[in-house]
Amino acid sequence: MTPRRQLVVLVSADLISNLGTRISVVTIPWLVLVTTGSPTKMGLVAFAETLPYLLSSALGTPWADRIGLRRTSILCDAGSAVAMAVVALTPWLGFAPLVALVAVAGALRGIGDRVKHVMFRPVAEAAGVPLIRLTSAYDGLSRVVTLFGAAVGGLLIAAFGVSQAILIDAASFAICALLIGLLVRPSAAPAQPAAPVGYLRALGDGFGYLVRDRPLLGMLVVVSALNMVANASVAVYIPFWVARELHGPSGLGLVLAAFSAGALLGNVLFTALGPRLPGRLTFLLGAMVAGTPRLIALAISDELPVVLVVTFLSGIGIAAVNPLLGVALYERVPPELQTRVLGIAGSLAFVGLPVGALLGGWSVDALGLTPALLVMAVACLLVTAFPLVVRASTPKTPTRPTPAAA
Repeated sequence: MTPRRQLVVLVSADLISNLGTRISVVTIPWLVLVTTGSPTKMGLVAFAETLPYLLSSALGTPWADRIGLRRTSILCDAGSAVAMAVVALTPWLGFAPLVALVAVAGALRGIGDRVKHVMFRPVAEAAGVPLIRLTSAYDGLSRVVTLFGAAVGGLLIAAFGVSQAILIDAASFAICALLIGLLVRPSAAPAQPAAPVGYLRALGDGFGYLVRDRPLLGMLVVVSALNMVANASVAVYIPFWVARELHGPSGLGLVLAAFSAGALLGNVLFTALGPRLPGRLTFLLGAMVAGTPRLIALAISDELPVVLVVTFLSGIGIAAVNPLLGVALYERVPPELQTRVLGIAGSLAFVGLPVGALLGGWSVDALGLTPALLVMAVACLLVTAFPLVVRASTPKTPTRPTPAAA
């Protein structure tokens, strides 16, 4: 198979795995609801899936380096398929085994997702595809999967029942393992250390690199802050604004769809223009547009069209942020450290999601909606400007820089 076809298969497999993850976010809590009727247990099972995912993304990568990236990806997806199949076929086991199985599946997916992302680089380079175009196109496709994944999960439950929906979810992970096992064989892999090192030393090397690379760490802080704002907005701010100003839920879907539509359009534009844009400036402008303006619009306007336009433009801004972070990780991090650093970076970027929901609810309770939005807007502006003040010296990059490298 040609390198370009291998790249298409690898990206497709990763997106299928992501779709399975989004489906499980709907199907597993629904299974808990119909078997226990407990909202508390629904929250616990969701937490049991998310926390191991974040932890394994950072803490499991040294083992992936030892086992091998391709082999780790296959094993993790196959393991996730087995765990989900057991959940579907043995609902009588009880709540505690369900939590354990979901936690195992979440941990496996955390490692599996990270190693696939590390494999993107050698496969893309063999195919002659610029990394900035790959990361931008992948970001757009991931947004489509995120947008429709939950809906697909709901439709599967309605059409087949929750157990069968979870079996279909398990099949998605099995397909991913088969695709990579049969069709993806990278011609190059990230360099491995000359001599094996212990687990703690390997993990420490990954953390140590991020601490030394101040610009890259700054970009991760910005992305985590934007994730925090996004989740606070979706979970708290936008629903409260819609209820207060529109007196009903009719505008909620429009506001959420406006951001997604802007992000998708931005991904199309950035995929075409990204290699010709100045990376650092584009990242800064995209981050500043993506967070603060949408919060200010909610704070000072009671007009739905104004909020929709600003939210749409913020979506266009976010389309440049994740691809440029991906290129920076590929270009700046030494090949032998990429598995560990990408894993740690993924956890740092996603930690803003659970924090955002908690902080959004607390801020509205403590301050009221408008003051909370303004305080969050100022904080977001300060954090997104953080890369301007972290221009310290960085480790020498062993790879060829691209014009869009952040």
